[in-house]
Amino acid sequence: MSEGPSVSPREREGPQVSVREGRRPEVAVGAVVVRDDELLMVRRGRDPGAGRWSLPGGRVEAGETLATAVEREVREETGLAVRCGAFVGFVERIGPGHHYVILDFAAAPVGANTAPDPGDDAEAVRWVPRAEVRSLALVDGLEEFLRRHGVLGDDGKAEG
Repeated sequence: MSEGPSVSPREREGPQVSVREGRRPEVAVGAVVVRDDELLMVRRGRDPGAGRWSLPGGRVEAGETLATAVEREVREETGLAVRCGAFVGFVERIGPGHHYVILDFAAAPVGANTAPDPGDDAEAVRWVPRAEVRSLALVDGLEEFLRRHGVLGDDGKAEG
């Protein structure tokens, strides 16, 4: 994992798209949950990125800590309980009508239940062997993010 945020120039500047005037960026969180060399992933049920695979996560609610948001979002999207860990990195997703600042954290499953069940806006959820992650239809920039932060090696397989 990275010792601090590293952002590519494209992520820092973002694509040149129109975002509704007066709309502020929204803070969101994501969870990098690894178990037995598998990564917990969700197939998004809504835009942006509907039908593509991503990390579980979503918006931070008013008055909610980042750690609480990570744990809540994972529970809502996957049915699994996790404990939020260290900060991994961040990305910005800017598109027509949206601007998300996504803070990704490591998280570890807690409790006996490790069988995910899709909920909230997740169309599907599963543990994916890290060596197979790059074969999925991923949301834009996810593979690069996972490589840059040591979740995947340069060949798309687990780094270790």
